[in-house]
Amino acid sequence: MEQNGFSVVAKDYNSADALRARSRVPAALRSCHTAIVDGYLIEGHVPVREINRLLAERPAGIVGLAVPGMPVGAPGMEVPGQPAQPFDVIAFDGSGRTQVYASYP
Repeated sequence: MEQNGFSVVAKDYNSADALRARSRVPAALRSCHTAIVDGYLIEGHVPVREINRLLAERPAGIVGLAVPGMPVGAPGMEVPGQPAQPFDVIAFDGSGRTQVYASYP
């Protein structure tokens, strides 16, 4: 995130699941990292391109984006010699409803 112009303040929580639940991240979308970017929740290895798009568009009702799991090829999950796995960036609202926000081959 810092390499893409974001200021980062890292915090280590004893119970990341409690933070995710309190932050309204649907259980099926929870992953390894949770960030708050300008009031939006970012869960997992979401490409910065989609974070910037979210900040520019500010779609009604959306509280965050997630990339569940840790797919090979997602930002920070690149593995030399292994092809990228397809993955979706999922948008979610405060009620837990989800929709595909972007797809990566």
